[in-house]
Amino acid sequence: MGACNLNRLKICLLATLTMHWLCSTNAEAVDDGLRRECKLLLPRNGHFSFYFDYLLNTLLVTPYIKGHSCITHNVVNMAFSAALLKRGAVVKPDGDWTPEDIAPRGELLLETSRILAHWLCLNPEEIWSVLPSLDVGKTDIAQFCPDFASPMDCIAGKYRRYDGLCNNLHVPTLAATNSVFARMVPPAYSDGLQAPRESVVKGAALPSPRIVSSTMHRDEGYHDHAVTLYLIAWGQFMDHDFTLTATPLDPIDRNEPEFCCHQPPGARKHELCLEIAIPPEDEFYGCFGQRCMDFVRAFSGVRQDCRLGPRAPFNILTGVIDANTVYGGTETHARSLRAFQGGLMRMNDAFAHLGLRELLPPKIDLPDEGCIRTLPDQLCFDAGEIRVNEQLILTAMHTLWFREHNRIARILGQLNSHWDDERIYQESRRIVIAQIQHITFSEFLPQLLGKEVMAKFDIILQNQGYWDGYDPDTDPSMTAAFVAAAYRFGHSLLPSSVERWSSDHKFVGSSRLSKLIRQPWDLYRPGFLDQYFTGFLNQPAQAMDDSITHVTNHLFEEPGKHFGLDLVSFNLQRGREFGIPGYTAYRKWCGLPQVNGFEDLANYMTNKTAYKYSTLFRHVDDIDLWSAGVSERPLRGSLLGATFSCIVAHQMARIRRGDRYWYELPGQPSSFTIDQLQSIRKTSLARVLCDNTDNIKTVQIYPMVLTDHEINPRVPCRSALLPSLNLLPWLEIPEN
Repeated sequence: MGACNLNRLKICLLATLTMHWLCSTNAEAVDDGLRRECKLLLPRNGHFSFYFDYLLNTLLVTPYIKGHSCITHNVVNMAFSAALLKRGAVVKPDGDWTPEDIAPRGELLLETSRILAHWLCLNPEEIWSVLPSLDVGKTDIAQFCPDFASPMDCIAGKYRRYDGLCNNLHVPTLAATNSVFARMVPPAYSDGLQAPRESVVKGAALPSPRIVSSTMHRDEGYHDHAVTLYLIAWGQFMDHDFTLTATPLDPIDRNEPEFCCHQPPGARKHELCLEIAIPPEDEFYGCFGQRCMDFVRAFSGVRQDCRLGPRAPFNILTGVIDANTVYGGTETHARSLRAFQGGLMRMNDAFAHLGLRELLPPKIDLPDEGCIRTLPDQLCFDAGEIRVNEQLILTAMHTLWFREHNRIARILGQLNSHWDDERIYQESRRIVIAQIQHITFSEFLPQLLGKEVMAKFDIILQNQGYWDGYDPDTDPSMTAAFVAAAYRFGHSLLPSSVERWSSDHKFVGSSRLSKLIRQPWDLYRPGFLDQYFTGFLNQPAQAMDDSITHVTNHLFEEPGKHFGLDLVSFNLQRGREFGIPGYTAYRKWCGLPQVNGFEDLANYMTNKTAYKYSTLFRHVDDIDLWSAGVSERPLRGSLLGATFSCIVAHQMARIRRGDRYWYELPGQPSSFTIDQLQSIRKTSLARVLCDNTDNIKTVQIYPMVLTDHEINPRVPCRSALLPSLNLLPWLEIPEN
């Protein structure tokens, strides 16, 4: 408020003259006239707010109406004009909206919010709760609002849009591509607007993410003796189905930019640089003379109807389970992946002469995007999501589901010879989405959360009949805490190496995970994909704990180098720049027992871990959500602790209840018949593996769990315990 008082002093003479005129006018007439102009009333003590903007050379006067300051459209237009003068005009793209097209609009809205917050002396709570409630539909902002964030008419259809628009007929942008992340609790930006989170202790700084990583998350090499690498594979496959934060990318190879740490002398640092400091005494990076790790902030996005408020990172993907890992998130991308014959996806038949199944198509348009190539003729793979080559485990899952789409399309084409390419493709796509939704809730979440948590959050699937649980008032959008912290639990499960096993389940060999990141070349070796698929069945994941494998030092390590990036440091820095509040805030939101001091941590994690936190952080409320979340003891029957279980289960409940195309629903144009639904309920990951691999003959019933002779036996693919997806309910008799 000191700055606001100073502004008033600067213009006291002009303000006195203005007040004299207003006070000489009939008070009720002034109130009535102003109230008609007011679009937002702020509770205030006093009579008038004054601010002189030197950029616009304008006196801003916000009158007082019965305990409130009055905000008019004119005030908003003035702030927007000032933001345009500072940030510059923006242009509309010719084709699809890209993150680079959206970011300038997001920054312009953020600058408008900053100016209004400054003019009106808004506190952080008002920036979060009041500014977004201001209707800007009749201000100058509306003329600049992009079409994907503006009001639109929607017609319910049988097939989803790739961009997720019109899933919700009343609020079409909910969970659509380019929508901002939702929030469980208000952001903890240190300035209330956009500055990264700081310590709750005034004047204290949070410890460097790298120090937290090297102190709290050393690799101890413990393994989980229950879940397999398929749980990791599925978790990441789903993560890439519903979340990708929009960030700046290198304009040439579309990979992470490297322009923050090593700038030419005198160069101006990019405004989104938030590089991570590496202490000189770092035990690993110190050996290589590294003192800085490149990191850039996420772009700020555009809210529905271009409403104002604090910084709002946004999602490039749709926030529901719709298999855009397979099909893409735009019409343009989807078409590039299709064969346009028989409803099929494009594939690479590299091993046809050996009688082996197809691989994913090669990535030709931007061959270096998400790929580390050492030779010009090396080509990574293309799929519906740009991170398909991020690590080989993930690439294998993409391949599996491309094959499953084509398998279904061929059968549907035989059953319904009168269907054209488009009908076969869309029906196959609709079935694949339903299969992925079903496996996620029937196999993945029970292992991740346990039945008690799933029951508490009402996310246990029905065995028969329809589930009439759609709620148009539920927003399925990804939440910031889920994206930037809780769903990154899988980083704790990653192994240091990935094993290959033979079809008779014998160990064949292994490769370091760091050598398989963005380097999927093994899949071009005949028979290796099946060996990896079988290896995933037999290799246990790392334990779910605070011990993280060598991706803390070797992430995206380039050939010939001995160090890479630190995934844990990235997680912590992303959470802080998102304004994710500390761990204790989410325990409170989840209704869990409060943590009031470091000594309370020992109730939920080891004494050693609790003590180490007390040596790093000034206050227990400072501890990063991701760090403490992976350090919590798992709940009974769950891989996750109480806090992450709450956040993940809450998000999954939103996804199911807020998706109008959810596969269990009745009464929608997209709904399956009851016979079709019952057939989809027979889907299993084991069956999909049996149907889409070359040499796998036996598999455990639940591939995400290690084999157990009694509760999870290994059975032949022809076993009645692995029923096939019956597509006869899709038989359609053509009309004469």
